[in-house]
Amino acid sequence: MRPIQMVDTKTQYLKIKQEVDDAVLQVMESSAFINGPAVSSFSKSLAGYLDVKHVIPCANGTDALQIAMMALDLQPGDEVITPSFTYIATTEVISLLRLKPVFVEVDRRTFCMDPASLRSAITPRTKAIVPVHLYGQAAPMEEILSIAREFNLYVIEDNAQAIGGRYLFSDGTQQMTGTMGHIGCTSFYPSKNLGAFGDGGAIFTNDDALASRISMIANHGQSKRYYHDVVGCNSRLDAVQAAILSIKLKHLDAYNLARQTAADFYDQAFADAASLTTPYRAPYSKHVFHQYTLLLEGKNRDQLVAYLNERKIPSMIYYPVPGHRQKMFGLSGNTLPVLPVTDWLTERVVSLPIHTELDQEQLSAITKAVLDFVG
Repeated sequence: MRPIQMVDTKTQYLKIKQEVDDAVLQVMESSAFINGPAVSSFSKSLAGYLDVKHVIPCANGTDALQIAMMALDLQPGDEVITPSFTYIATTEVISLLRLKPVFVEVDRRTFCMDPASLRSAITPRTKAIVPVHLYGQAAPMEEILSIAREFNLYVIEDNAQAIGGRYLFSDGTQQMTGTMGHIGCTSFYPSKNLGAFGDGGAIFTNDDALASRISMIANHGQSKRYYHDVVGCNSRLDAVQAAILSIKLKHLDAYNLARQTAADFYDQAFADAASLTTPYRAPYSKHVFHQYTLLLEGKNRDQLVAYLNERKIPSMIYYPVPGHRQKMFGLSGNTLPVLPVTDWLTERVVSLPIHTELDQEQLSAITKAVLDFVG
């Protein structure tokens, strides 16, 4: 049996090696390493795939979030509502821009923002909402967008973990995750469903004016060279990564299907295990399983992780410390929000290997080891 990895980027690469190598060589031969045809072509292809008007590539997913907030001209002290149960990048950029992160609760089944908690957190200082499509599951966008319209708030989707996912609205229409709010952001970190061979990110919008401002901010605040209209930054997706991503975008639906197939295998294997709760698949969400995350009840999670590790089966805890309990935000005592569901989840979640290259032998070994532990 091949060694089991959380993400097997090497085997994935070997299957498309000739396509990728040819694309990279073309960039080398053109010597157009910054912006240029490869970046423009990828932007257009991704916009077409997502059915969104504008895709602005940038250096990484964290930059994408920061640039999105800069483009909305939020002011120091403005409040931005976001779940605490997410990767720190979602919330650190809020504080970096001297905005105030307001942490809200998530649904214990979907792991995504709870609309009731969102509504109760809105104040006159609230300016934006950042829902996170966590682990590949779409957040409840219909309710979130309705609340945003009611209170005239911006919506920035953190789509770093759900590219290729879809949201089904109650009227039967569908949209890709990351394209429903005012701005969507994603990451092309190598382990993502659409991963580069280094860092990368992108910002999506259907708003022409926002797209123009985002493009300027990502390029030193300039629309014309050496004429800087706004304060910006230097955040670019390099041409080599764009060329690689153009190739991998063609395979994204197949990659997501492979993840869903692996998730189906896990679901069936764990169906009768009383101490395990398999990932909930919301009826409005096409889950693309960036992570396959179990809830463990009545068993020691750390012992399970150690047990799997002894058998050379990796696992991860995403995330052991939620945002509202991170020291960087300086919250304590009366300032610490009460988020019992978030705290409950951080004590019980454990993620198993999931990627495009898992085979039946590997999946059988993983599930057997988990079931042997839980009894």
